[in-house]
Amino acid sequence: MIRISQLKLDIHHTEVDLQAKICRLLHIREDEILSYTLKKQSLDARKKPQLFYVYTIDVTVKNENEVKKHVRKQKQLTNIQINPQEKRYFLDARGTKPFEFRPVIVGTGPAGLFCGYELARLGYRPILLERGASVEKRMKDVEEFWKSGVLNPNSNVQFGEGGAGTFSDGKLNTLVNDPEGRNSRVLEIFVENGAPEEILYQNKPHIGTDILAKVVKNMRKSIIAHGGEVRFQTQVTDLVITQEEGKKSVSALKVQRQACENDEKNVQDSDILNTEITVLAIGHSARDTFSMLQSSQIPMEAKAFAVGIRMEHPQEMIDLAQYGSGHDSNLPAAAYKLTAKLPDGRGVYTFCMCPGGYVVNASSEEGRLAVNGMSYHARDGVNANSAVVVTVTPEDCQKALKTDETSQNADPLLGMEFQRRLEEAAYQAGSGNIPVQLFGDFCKNRPTKTPGAVIPQMKGRFTWGNVRSIFPEELAKAIEEGIYSFEKRLKGYGRPDAVVSGVESRTSSPVRILRDASFQSTVSGLYPCGEGAGYAGGITSAAIDGLKIAQAIAEKYRPF
Repeated sequence: MIRISQLKLDIHHTEVDLQAKICRLLHIREDEILSYTLKKQSLDARKKPQLFYVYTIDVTVKNENEVKKHVRKQKQLTNIQINPQEKRYFLDARGTKPFEFRPVIVGTGPAGLFCGYELARLGYRPILLERGASVEKRMKDVEEFWKSGVLNPNSNVQFGEGGAGTFSDGKLNTLVNDPEGRNSRVLEIFVENGAPEEILYQNKPHIGTDILAKVVKNMRKSIIAHGGEVRFQTQVTDLVITQEEGKKSVSALKVQRQACENDEKNVQDSDILNTEITVLAIGHSARDTFSMLQSSQIPMEAKAFAVGIRMEHPQEMIDLAQYGSGHDSNLPAAAYKLTAKLPDGRGVYTFCMCPGGYVVNASSEEGRLAVNGMSYHARDGVNANSAVVVTVTPEDCQKALKTDETSQNADPLLGMEFQRRLEEAAYQAGSGNIPVQLFGDFCKNRPTKTPGAVIPQMKGRFTWGNVRSIFPEELAKAIEEGIYSFEKRLKGYGRPDAVVSGVESRTSSPVRILRDASFQSTVSGLYPCGEGAGYAGGITSAAIDGLKIAQAIAEKYRPF
């Protein structure tokens, strides 16, 4: 096999053009190509309005030895590799210790779902517990909430099958560089369950909330087909911990079952679930579970996170800034990523940018309001939106909450309480609806009464008001300064009629549940996992962490 990287073609190229370029680089005829596979595709807009697609391609050819011999002689062809080595991740069961009870995974977000998927495939028959509803019922509950404003605290944008990522843009790019190749395995599993194949090679792949829901359902069906169970509307309320010779271990879970219609056949009504393995993939919004873990003396620590606003601009403006004038209308909706470091050292950055997307009411607690961004697969909405967030440290939370604790003995749930304060202020600012303000009014700290040229694109009711009033002035000022800094890099970003809404408070977990090199808590058998446990920051990284936990279990225990 021969790998060609940095193969650049105009965005209007055809497949014939691509094959011709391969032939020129390898000095072969077209009929000598046996096959080729796209490994990576990215868009190069550095010379806009002239735009290019850049590819990495694996090619198999006739007379391969002769072609390779020629390539080796052409030392200037540094973008051509012979027999490239690629790490392929595949998990198998090597453990020998027998299970007495089936492993339990708490939470069916990306971390729990991918952990359960691999364990089920290997014959471990995991039981997945989900406090929320199945993705089908959850979709109906969320749509009803957006329409009526009546919240279901256990079935919403945060809770339910698929986790918070199901109602998002579904971006699958990650900064995690996993040398074992788990990144590729995550994408392969998505494709196995109905995601489009192009996510395997796109530089910044995304699925979209509409397709994600179908993929999640298919993953559940696969888990059940391989002997696993998924129990919906079942919440873990306490841990049963035993101690022997000074060593603590988890022996059972106390669970509370909510009444629900159309129960899955595998749902049971027991309030005690015996298990020696519990994977805590609880997500960043399981605040009552964090409190339960604190009461059970599970070691945790406060960690930095970020809070801010959602900001909307016309997608057409973003396309113009990123692609240049006269760009091809068939190009995907343009994205951006912006960062700034303020003079006081505080960081401001855009997060979870949603091209052609919607701002959504992502609340999960009564009397508190949080927002998020969401795109469908087509990304064909009128506006682009992104979170603009500012870094918040545990020390910032102590200051805002006026606690007397030192950083050494700080409450690990301090950040959670800070998030709640902001969400309560947001709820009050919008009288229960999403509070919305023009950026020009945000800077002047005055309520907005009427829209400008940018019309909010939102899922859920919204109310014009004063978003700035939600934040401590120090954070509000940082957001304002950050946006003005972004204006220097993306023209129009700081336009006065851009729409801001709040509060974006669920960027990541404010808590880290401590674990050792074996991925376990000091309580043996307890495996903190994913974004909620503080070890991931998005769909792909959470799924990767789920695979790591599955591997740790498979290396120790024998399948049923």
